[in-house]
Amino acid sequence: MKVKEIMQKDVVSVKPEDNVMDALRFLFKMRISGLPVINAQGKLVGMFTEKDVLSHILPSYIEKVGRFIYEENPKSIKKKFMELDKVKVSQLMRRDVITTNEDASLCEVARIMLTQKARRLPVVDKSGKVVGIVAREDVVKAYAKEAEWKID
Repeated sequence: MKVKEIMQKDVVSVKPEDNVMDALRFLFKMRISGLPVINAQGKLVGMFTEKDVLSHILPSYIEKVGRFIYEENPKSIKKKFMELDKVKVSQLMRRDVITTNEDASLCEVARIMLTQKARRLPVVDKSGKVVGIVAREDVVKAYAKEAEWKID
């Protein structure tokens, strides 16, 4: 089975110039954790995720200290969160996006998702235009279907 058989063709996205708070509201409304960022020409320019927001509002040393205890500063975090209203998606989005193409196999997409810790992959054509998106759920459902397992 190929990606083109399981990908979502109606890609919901945000624009680089969108306000982060509006984009975050959109994520909450859709109950998803990330969206591709697509410019006016239909080209993929990044991914906007909840992780990007967390990385922005939490102290920069969080990733470095790992499991060590740190002192929270709720006022600082609240202030940074409220300032998201003045931030554009292009300022927080991840620019190095892992993509796939329509002819990739399920096995290849699953391998990329696992090794790169990706929840979803934009599907792009040769010109870089987004033609779909495939999520881990899509891949697992496709494998279930191939195994003739009935999904309720």
